[in-house]
Amino acid sequence: MRYYIIAGEASGDLHGSNLMKGIYAEDPQAEIRFWGGDLMFAVWDSFQNNPSHTCGLGPSPCGQGGSTVLKTTPDLYAECKGLVRHYKEGAVMGFFEVFVKARKLLGNVSFCKKDILEWKPDVVILIDYPGFNFKIAEFAHKNGFKVFYYIAPKVWASREGRIKKLKAYVDKLFIVFPFEKPYFESKGIGYIYKGNPLVDAVDGSQAMNETRQEFIVRSGLENKPHIAMLAGSRKGEISTMMPVLTEFAAKMRAIPEYSDYQFLIAGAPARSMKDYEAWITEENKAYVKVLFGETQSIIRHAEAAVVNSGTASLETVLFNTPQVVGYITNPITYWIARKIVKIRYISLGNLIVDRLAFKEFIQQDCNADALVKEIRDLIENPERRSAMLADYADIRNTLGGSGASAAVARAMIEELRLLL
Repeated sequence: MRYYIIAGEASGDLHGSNLMKGIYAEDPQAEIRFWGGDLMFAVWDSFQNNPSHTCGLGPSPCGQGGSTVLKTTPDLYAECKGLVRHYKEGAVMGFFEVFVKARKLLGNVSFCKKDILEWKPDVVILIDYPGFNFKIAEFAHKNGFKVFYYIAPKVWASREGRIKKLKAYVDKLFIVFPFEKPYFESKGIGYIYKGNPLVDAVDGSQAMNETRQEFIVRSGLENKPHIAMLAGSRKGEISTMMPVLTEFAAKMRAIPEYSDYQFLIAGAPARSMKDYEAWITEENKAYVKVLFGETQSIIRHAEAAVVNSGTASLETVLFNTPQVVGYITNPITYWIARKIVKIRYISLGNLIVDRLAFKEFIQQDCNADALVKEIRDLIENPERRSAMLADYADIRNTLGGSGASAAVARAMIEELRLLL
């Protein structure tokens, strides 16, 4: 069968890659075309069975290399009939940011619609990314394509009016959080829940199955304790968080007990050093370092972490690393969000247990002094640290065990066979 998958950001790329593994396992003849990133491309690449198939993405046939990083230009994406567009071309977050880039986003929507019509998939699978994906859901439904939505849009947090679109344009909804079950039941929307795929991504990761020493040697780091700093995956998030994070690092280093610490910035997928270099100075480059492709290991082996919300904060929970969430966005976006967002917390881990398992500093509250105070408490206060890890255990237990990605893939194929 033919699967057209759309993931519009780094977290969608992660979950999309694991879903693709499950689809290929259940349907070895699957044809997959997708919008995503390096992780999804690597899975697609490794499952190409024709050794003579070349795509211009490198010196070897794309079915031979099993590439882990996509190094090409947008013009070459489609030549393998796999990756259509990389998410870095369109990933934005926030009302103001979407307005600024509206023309480009609408161009991507038009291109996607045309591509679906030409490729004629058996199903269109949408992964989160609601601003874009709802437009595609409506189009695909009206043109007779089956539509699955994986990782439900957060209608329980804001823009509840989108429920009408879920009912009208989506054939089956696949949810990933247990607290979503009673919500969608109350709205009369059928769903399939098989657990959370992030558990698979963490438990099967290199980070979870290596020693700290192995990470240190592989990364060329000094054998010193470190604090993880995650500025977000989008360019706008990075530009607002990096000044705060580097000031935080400088103030921590000025404290005698932390003068030997390293501060490791997890370089976001699809970003480059150019996105960070403005904040790496002669004064801080000895102790502030940016590492790419090591996000999970940076989190896992850290004494504590400052995380820019999103999926990374839930990953940090699953890696058992004490954290504080810091989030800064455009003032206009924040003003609008305060008017329409209904949830008490911005972090998934806190939402899952419906309490403040770890603190969230937002907008002006997210400053270097506040972060220093909180991180010191998490490192120096054993009772505080133990209480947070106990909350982490509750979050993990609520999410359930491993195998979610494979189970969702099986469920999707079973549903599709019933619908076709």
